[in-house]
Amino acid sequence: MMDQLRIVVGSDKAGSGYKDILAADLRAHHLVSSVIDVGGIDGPGYATYPEVGFAAAQLVAESRADRALLVCHTGLGMAIAANKVPGIRAVTAHDSLSVRRSVLSNNAQVLALGQGVVELGLARRLVGEWLTYRFDGASSAAAKVDLISDFERRLELRARRVRYAY
Repeated sequence: MMDQLRIVVGSDKAGSGYKDILAADLRAHHLVSSVIDVGGIDGPGYATYPEVGFAAAQLVAESRADRALLVCHTGLGMAIAANKVPGIRAVTAHDSLSVRRSVLSNNAQVLALGQGVVELGLARRLVGEWLTYRFDGASSAAAKVDLISDFERRLELRARRVRYAY
């Protein structure tokens, strides 16, 4: 049996309709142990896609969640924002092959979807498929993912050295 996943979900105003439906689907799914909703509603208004993307990705980076599902108009802004969090690999996917390879080949922990791009039925199907994939650290893809992680660590070390040089 597959391990259950802890999922964080979030959206901006343009993705809130799908986010609520997909979050309900996730809560009912046997491969999901918990759903953390970083929302999209912040007080009287909506949070922006960068704020939501950063918050969700940070929970994954801190190991408080295993994966994140983000929704905005195209999915692009959410993926860009989430990718700014060190250690995160976020993708936008609109088809089964991309969803599958994002996990199996790239160990992406964040899936961003576009409410204005992907029909709701397809989005629900893709999220269901996404839950069934697990990255294999012994696969041929693992060495490539390690190259990305190593590069990111080198950049982080370099940035720390520059900060402490002053």
